[in-house]
Amino acid sequence: MNMIAIEESLLERFHRLASETHRTEAEIIEEALSIYINNDAQYVEVLRQRMDAADRGEFASEQQVSHFFNTLGD
Repeated sequence: MNMIAIEESLLERFHRLASETHRTEAEIIEEALSIYINNDAQYVEVLRQRMDAADRGEFASEQQVSHFFNTLGD
């Protein structure tokens, strides 16, 4: 069995969710971990791709950067 420390308010919300959705705590934990790990893995992959592009010298031009920041004010 694995043991982790969880903030009391989060633990209460967790138990309430399990009760209200008629799901086991194991089901909720497995789903939450799966979603978190998939999202984090996608982030790491995008970051790796961008770092590889930077290593190849692929950067945005000054014009592209200026356009990006100018559109933020719209």
